Amino acid sequence: MDKPTIIETIDLKKIYGMGDYEVEALKGINLSICEGEFVAVMGPSGSGKSTLMNILGCLDHPTEGRYILGGEDVSDLNKIELAHIRNAKLGFIFQSFNLLNRMTAIEDVMVPMMYRVENRLSMSERRERAMAALESVGLADRANHLPNELSGGQQQRVAIARALINDPVLLLADEPTGNLDTKASYEIMDQLNKLHERGRTIVMVTHEPDIARQMERIIRIRDGLLDMDRDNEQVAAEAKEELRKTLELPEEAKDEL
Repeated sequence: MDKPTIIETIDLKKIYGMGDYEVEALKGINLSICEGEFVAVMGPSGSGKSTLMNILGCLDHPTEGRYILGGEDVSDLNKIELAHIRNAKLGFIFQSFNLLNRMTAIEDVMVPMMYRVENRLSMSERRERAMAALESVGLADRANHLPNELSGGQQQRVAIARALINDPVLLLADEPTGNLDTKASYEIMDQLNKLHERGRTIVMVTHEPDIARQMERIIRIRDGLLDMDRDNEQVAAEAKEELRKTLELPEEAKDEL
C-alpha cells in the first residue's frame, strides 16, 4: 500500500522584490515526499534551497503555486495560522542549535509544549514528556545542565529532543551537523537514522556528500529549479552500516576521526 503524502508542492514559485528588482528564487517546484522518507536537499548558495525550506517550514508564503502539508493546503494561511501549523505539525533542528542560554536542557525541551493550542498539558506532564524525550537521545543525565555546560553534539541532541516533543508529522533539519566535529556529526546522524527507522519523515539540508549518502533520496535545487531527484536507498543502507561500524570503534579510535 502506498504511504500517505506528507509534502506536496504544485508549481511553487517565490519572487522577492518588485518591478525591475524582482528576484525569482523559486521558478516552479513540483515535489512530493511521502511519510517515512529521509530526504537530503542539496544545492549551491543562492540556488533557492533555503527559500524552499522556509516555505516547507511554514515560515514564508509562496508567491504562486500551492503547498499541501499532511493533506492541508497551507499556501494562503495567515501568520497566526502558520504559527499553529508549525507548532502542531513541524519539528525544527538548526545548525546553531538555537537553545535558550538561561534554560536547562529539560526546560528548553518543554518550550514547544507551552504554545500548544489543543490538548494542553500540566507542568508535571510536560516535564515527564521532556525527560522521556531527553532519555530517547541519551541525555537524561544532562537534563539540568545549561547549554554552556554541554558539548556541541549534546546541544544538538537536546535540539532533536525539543523538535520531537509535540510529535510532529515532519522534521526539518537545516545543516544539523554543520557546526560539529566529525565524531559528533556521526553521533547526530546515528540519532536521525534511528528516528527514520522508527518511521519519522525527515527533510534535511546538507552541503556534505557523505552525509547525503545516508539518506534514501537526494534532491538538488539549482537556479530555483528542481535539478535532480534521485533515489538513494541502496547507497543509504550501505552508508548507515558503515556509520554503525564506525560508532562501535573504541573511543581512542573515534578520537582520530
